[in-house]
Amino acid sequence: NRWLTCKSLPPGALERIADTVADRLRIPWFAGAVKINVSLVPPLVLLPVFLHVAALHFLLGLVILTSLPVVVLWYYYLTHRRKERTLFFLSLGLFSLGYMYYVFLQEVVPRGHVGYSQVVALTCGLILMLAALSQAKKDPGYLPIPASNEKSSHRGLPNKSVRGSSNGLHGVTTSGAAIGRAVNGEAKGYPRMSAEEPEGVKKDWCAKCQLVRPARAGHCRLCGRCVRRLDHHCVWINSCVGEQNHQAFILALSFFMLTSVYGITLTLHTVCRGRTPFVALFYCPGAYSDYSSALSFTCVWYCAIVTAGMGYILLIQLLNISYNVTEREARLALRDNAGRRLLGGLVIDTGQYNRGFLCNWGHFLSLGSSPPQRSAEDIV
Repeated sequence: NRWLTCKSLPPGALERIADTVADRLRIPWFAGAVKINVSLVPPLVLLPVFLHVAALHFLLGLVILTSLPVVVLWYYYLTHRRKERTLFFLSLGLFSLGYMYYVFLQEVVPRGHVGYSQVVALTCGLILMLAALSQAKKDPGYLPIPASNEKSSHRGLPNKSVRGSSNGLHGVTTSGAAIGRAVNGEAKGYPRMSAEEPEGVKKDWCAKCQLVRPARAGHCRLCGRCVRRLDHHCVWINSCVGEQNHQAFILALSFFMLTSVYGITLTLHTVCRGRTPFVALFYCPGAYSDYSSALSFTCVWYCAIVTAGMGYILLIQLLNISYNVTEREARLALRDNAGRRLLGGLVIDTGQYNRGFLCNWGHFLSLGSSPPQRSAEDIV
């Protein structure tokens, strides 16, 4: 009524409307209506529409493929600034894989230039990537919350829903000045305190989780939990990357890169005959001569953009592992001017845990191989 009469809305009205719509959006099911996370829907609807429109003309493809990364980065900035968890990026990634595989089977394979063994190899790579992704979605190494703190948090927190918490990984929303804002995984307004033992060994104290955390552990402001050897919170898996799942995360990225590059190569060899994949990516006469070739070529460019972004993430991860530094430690070192910029700023060497290339990789490959030792203080 206010919109129709051109009156201003009261503060917070749009948020309440969006929360109500999200709560009412449910699918009937045998055991009761199932609630749908709204962030899952846009990729399922918009991605096929945009790709099919981009296949209509070269200029439309240029505009859409240029604007898509901008929109995704804007949405990432919006959710990151508001400290919200969202399934948008996980939905976009998984649906992109499925839809690209569908287009490959429907438009590329029937042309007869792709053999059965090549389809099997591409399918196996996709299955291995999904298996590694499922392992990366598991517990990253959450530190157990003290029982007293968990009970007090249930009593003291206001009855407020967790915005963006969609897969039940202990998202916690707190309010008021008692908690403050979080910057780079650390609580602003809560100094990084440390409890000093008689032997002089300092351990990090988390004021939010009310526990003493081991070295290299950090607090994730999105998950609301402390994680052992926290690297970063990855929006593409909607979870933290820590001590227990870092290897699976690297493995999933590696399988994705190999499978994506292989699929792009097979498609370009089919659509642009007689040209190398790199040349065909930029010069492919006749790609828009028929709609099937145009759709395949548009999907190739979409895959190339996504692969370039994931390749950059994988490169940074491999460099950080080689210098035995986590992304969280690199950000804190940049903030405190305590690290050295190497390789043109691609990696920040803190020098605190760097023991050489082989030792660093040996340390990474042994992550999660043995259960963490609990001290007598933690048991008490």
